Amino acid sequence: MTVRNLDAMFHPQSLALVCGGERGHTAVGRQVVRNIFHGGFEGPVMPVHPAQRAVSGVLAYPSIAELPLAPDLAVITAAKDQVAGAVEALGKRGCRAAIVLTPDLAGYGQAVLDAARPHMLRLLGPDSVGLLLPGLSLNASHAPITPLKGDLAFVSQSAAITTAMLDWATPRGVGFQQVVSLGGMLDVDAGDTLDYLAKEGSTRAILLYLEAVTDARKFMSAARSASRLKPVIVVKGGRDAAGARAAASHTGALAGSDAVFDAAFRRAGMLRVGGLDELFEAAETLATAQPVNGGRMAIVTNGGGLGVLATDALTRGGGELAALSQDTQDKLVAVLPQGCSAENPLDLGDRSPPEAYGDAVRALLDGRDADGVLVLHGPTGQGDPLGAAEAVVRALGGKRKPIFTAWLGEGAAREARPLFSKRRIPTYRTPESGVRGFLHLLRYKRNQEELIETPPSIPQDFTPDSESVRASLAAALEQGREWLPQEELAAVLSSYGLKPAELRFAKDAGAAVEAAEALGYPVAVKVVSPQLTHKSEVGGVELELEDAAAVAQAARRIQGRVARRRPDATLEGFTVQRMVRRAGAHELIIGASEDPNFGPVMLFGHGGTAVELLRDHALALPPLNMALARRMMEETRVYRLLQGGYGGSPPAALDAIAVALIGLSQLVADCPEVAEVEVNPLLADDKGVVALDARLRLRKPDRPSPRRRLAIRPYPRDLEQEVRTDGGRPVFLRAIRPEDEPGLQDFFQQLRSEDIRLRFFSPIKELSHPFAARLTQIDYDREMALVAVEPEERSRILGVVHITCDPDNERAEYAVIVRSDLKGKGLGSLLMEKIIDYARARGIGEIVGDVLTENRSMLALCRDLGFSQKPDTKDPQVMHVRLKLREES
Repeated sequence: MTVRNLDAMFHPQSLALVCGGERGHTAVGRQVVRNIFHGGFEGPVMPVHPAQRAVSGVLAYPSIAELPLAPDLAVITAAKDQVAGAVEALGKRGCRAAIVLTPDLAGYGQAVLDAARPHMLRLLGPDSVGLLLPGLSLNASHAPITPLKGDLAFVSQSAAITTAMLDWATPRGVGFQQVVSLGGMLDVDAGDTLDYLAKEGSTRAILLYLEAVTDARKFMSAARSASRLKPVIVVKGGRDAAGARAAASHTGALAGSDAVFDAAFRRAGMLRVGGLDELFEAAETLATAQPVNGGRMAIVTNGGGLGVLATDALTRGGGELAALSQDTQDKLVAVLPQGCSAENPLDLGDRSPPEAYGDAVRALLDGRDADGVLVLHGPTGQGDPLGAAEAVVRALGGKRKPIFTAWLGEGAAREARPLFSKRRIPTYRTPESGVRGFLHLLRYKRNQEELIETPPSIPQDFTPDSESVRASLAAALEQGREWLPQEELAAVLSSYGLKPAELRFAKDAGAAVEAAEALGYPVAVKVVSPQLTHKSEVGGVELELEDAAAVAQAARRIQGRVARRRPDATLEGFTVQRMVRRAGAHELIIGASEDPNFGPVMLFGHGGTAVELLRDHALALPPLNMALARRMMEETRVYRLLQGGYGGSPPAALDAIAVALIGLSQLVADCPEVAEVEVNPLLADDKGVVALDARLRLRKPDRPSPRRRLAIRPYPRDLEQEVRTDGGRPVFLRAIRPEDEPGLQDFFQQLRSEDIRLRFFSPIKELSHPFAARLTQIDYDREMALVAVEPEERSRILGVVHITCDPDNERAEYAVIVRSDLKGKGLGSLLMEKIIDYARARGIGEIVGDVLTENRSMLALCRDLGFSQKPDTKDPQVMHVRLKLREES
């Protein structure tokens, strides 16, 4: 359940206040009563109290059943043993939502939830401050402060943070549409709230304080959906690394929980910030500043120290000082005061007249060297802060360029800051916060671009035999193994496109010699023991062995070292591996481990034995595509080495590395038996990649659906099928993929303008990239688009059918279109039948759609498929069609 009945919570027309208990109220109850009755809520407020005739001078009802009308929303402050009964009575009375302000429901939580579910009654809390809706003058909370009205939503998992935020925001003039204290999240959680607030037109941005995620897939779907519509800015509390300390592999040790949240926020298009002040700062910046195109910043200041501070903050945050062109420098020299250098940062000096600020800003804005301009002013005995601010505003004029200001001090800057705010120029109090505002815009821009980035096709497509791989993993589990044997692991990696170095298993020194003779020299010998995941730490690896005697001696030495250093370890034998000699190749690490919040997490970084010392790595949530894999690589320091050029070295085969990452992400998506997998080192050079060493830890799957454990539903390969239309034409059906955007653009160009108008209800000449990306980059957990393609040319699209489901899985809206020259040949009906089958299997309640009345062929198809039809009462040219897939409960 997600958004169902949340309209009653966020837009109530009537309210019940359920007090319960003995005569009088607790301190919390008294504050709630004051807030509700003195807040100005215009709807009826109906107190319920078994022992009092009136609450705050308003007649009270002795029981919920005796209320004169069904309240939309109830606020419950009753004792914890009375909450379940109150919830059940409210549900029977027709109430659709309740806020549980009772501080502790220990031992009663499940009973409360069980009482609510039969009535679809939504619960906020317990342990919640409550819900504040300034737009409705409703303060249904025990917060000591009533917030100002505004256009922000604040959602918090912490009661203390909620009240601290209100105390911080009110004197600063920050207002809200909604303040939501989630509390214990017995029912309504962060994902539900994001889903609802994303569609709220009066809410400009969503500010989120998050400590934990209850349902990662729901949260990611809601966050990605909301981020496409408005800024979602998040503060994450808690940076727990306890899970990393307990990990068995390098991958698990490096993938700390806070870093995983970072990866999840980026993938969802959210902007993460460091604290409450930065949270509101970012919201204001995104609301007022012009978008930036890159990370180059020009700085204008009246003090060198201010410029140094700003430059340090810029470079630390990933931006760069703009290099000014000769043309810009010439313009600056012509207008700057004598003695001022035309270098970035521009130090105008503490005696510069206000006009110098305007001239410098005008020259920088007219050029194309910088993506943003930061103007700093510190109080001096000779300066004119207000005059300088006025000069900056005049210089900006009507230009829509990204400019940021920071007037330091209190007295001297007090008049200047309102001037900037009135002109909607972001203004800050320190150089660092001004730079931070610029970087917020930059990160937000990049996150939004990544949401609609079209990935290239995988150059090396592979279709793994996942069934046989899972059978192999299941067999190893049946044998009681925790770690997959190396020979079997090599076969698994090969199936998923990762080429391992050739190896053999040997039981003892003699068998190791035989294996080396078969492979050819030189070889490496490595210990095999279920207790030794990091072989080099016990001297369990010997390299560059050139003959039989060296191999035998190495095996015996390894056996002796293991016996001395790890007498508890069971020596099962050795792996003998042909040495791979690639001068100048890079040692990388790729892997996946399980995060308790988000499930499998991918890792890429600088590999080798010093991997945990180097700590040069990046994380991402699977599934991956080429763009996401390349982005992981770009986030590391080793990526610069992989690009080549150092000492004349050629670039590494970056596509091959990306394919290896995609293969590993597909492995963990397909196989819930994989607890951890790691390839270290993965050797990479211009010729490709080879896996020199790997490990895979097993676990018994504990969930019925092997793919539900992923935070993002992967591409549904099981929907692929070859079918024929009624006319006998063979087509291949599959789910749409992000890589299909070029094919969709080609498909669109082959449609007649009339067919486009009937599908989109308006003439469209071309698909913009954002629109095409929205059609191809879908959330498979909430949408589905099936494409019919040529069997022999599977990127060539013949038709598309798409459904978008509400978060509650109750209703899906459909749209379908086929290539104009294929109309009337059975392809449209085939696509509709397949999407109906899919929706029915997903448990969707009904499929609906709007069809133009002139689209007679579509209406006829709907009749044949069992859709009911009803004219739109507001638009006679539109017909509503509906197909019920299951009976209402």
